[in-house]
Amino acid sequence: MSGMHYLPLTDKERREMLESIGVSSVEELFRDIPAKVRFQGKLRLPQPLSEWEALAHLGSLAARNKNLKSCVSFLGAGVYDHFIPSIVRHVTGRSEFYTSYTPYQAEISQGVLQAIFEYQTMICLLTGMEAANASLYDGATALAEGAVMACAVTGRSKVLVSRSVNPFYRQVLENYCDTRGLTLEEVPLREGKTDLAKAESLIGDGVAALALQQPNFFGLLEEMDGVSGMVHGRGALLVVSVDPISLPLVRTPAEYGADIACGEGQPLGNPPSFGGPLLGFFAAREKYIRRMPGRIAGETVDSDGRRGFVLTLQTREQHIRRERATSNICSNQALNALAAAVYMAALGPAGMREVAELCLQKAAYAREKLTALDGFRLAFPGAYFKEFAVRLPGEALDLNRYLLEHNIIGGLDLEPYYPELGPSALFCVTETRTRAEIDALVQALEGWS
Repeated sequence: MSGMHYLPLTDKERREMLESIGVSSVEELFRDIPAKVRFQGKLRLPQPLSEWEALAHLGSLAARNKNLKSCVSFLGAGVYDHFIPSIVRHVTGRSEFYTSYTPYQAEISQGVLQAIFEYQTMICLLTGMEAANASLYDGATALAEGAVMACAVTGRSKVLVSRSVNPFYRQVLENYCDTRGLTLEEVPLREGKTDLAKAESLIGDGVAALALQQPNFFGLLEEMDGVSGMVHGRGALLVVSVDPISLPLVRTPAEYGADIACGEGQPLGNPPSFGGPLLGFFAAREKYIRRMPGRIAGETVDSDGRRGFVLTLQTREQHIRRERATSNICSNQALNALAAAVYMAALGPAGMREVAELCLQKAAYAREKLTALDGFRLAFPGAYFKEFAVRLPGEALDLNRYLLEHNIIGGLDLEPYYPELGPSALFCVTETRTRAEIDALVQALEGWS
């Protein structure tokens, strides 16, 4: 019973167990394992704990972590602290959702398939694109899959990616290209944004896609006017990774001519959870739907004319297409996608716009306060959304250690990824940050500087 220690087996009980499986000793049980590789003696393990003792021990270990309940976070860079309405957890916590993996037999997965179908519809509405899949692993793989898909569509083997794209995404993209025999080239920065003149000069006949991020990794809004014309004029595709929270305020990917829109869906009702699980959303123009990776839920009717849902246009290698599959993505983040769908449905267009406006306004307030401090200056000029890069009067690593002493999680140290910036950090301010919390950050920075 829980709360009680279990007694060790007696010699008689041990003998009876061995006899029941047809061996005379423990040594005989493991006779197929060479003696020289068997552990000799007793393992140095602590005494067993009862259930309540184990829970208390695990709780004490967990309490050693800094977390979003004990600290105020200004860290973003791809995973964000947004408010999650309680209805999201209420719906995703239902056993028919959280115990199911991913629907293989559509006829017994109607509820899950409908939820995915609704999620796809909302992603299309959010991005302005015509088709969306049932989600991918995360924003990084979504961008990489978009680039690989562009190569398949165009029959070309070179991808251009802006240096203003999340460096973690670029690492995944590099791995994808390397294992597929594709060429990847970076487009340099110009004042924190993509050098479009350089990008234009690099787009040759062998280029399949230009991959951008909007807002970019530094939180800056990229100049998108004319980019699609420049890319399409050379026969390439425009792949854009977007922040879904920004879309109620800025132009959608469809409005500036993107062919593939993808991104990290974690901000849509999914907690940061120390970095995962995440959710990659993926949408494209309808003419490319048969090239899309992963799975797509479709709407249909049964033999009696009743509305139903199926998996359709499946490009997975386990299914009929096999070696002709467009991707080796084997699954989708169904539960995370459900959370995103519930979040978007709960907030609606007006609520999501309000969240975006709060992020914009609070980040602007924090940016003004931080850059007024001695030694702190904005890394780049331009229009920002909820993140901004700041040059520091000292090392970001030292600054973040200092802030943790004040129960503040600071911004991402940019120097390892952009050494040309020197000591600098990427700060993030979402709708969850209050004026008092921002002022406390500024006060702490005054003490450090």
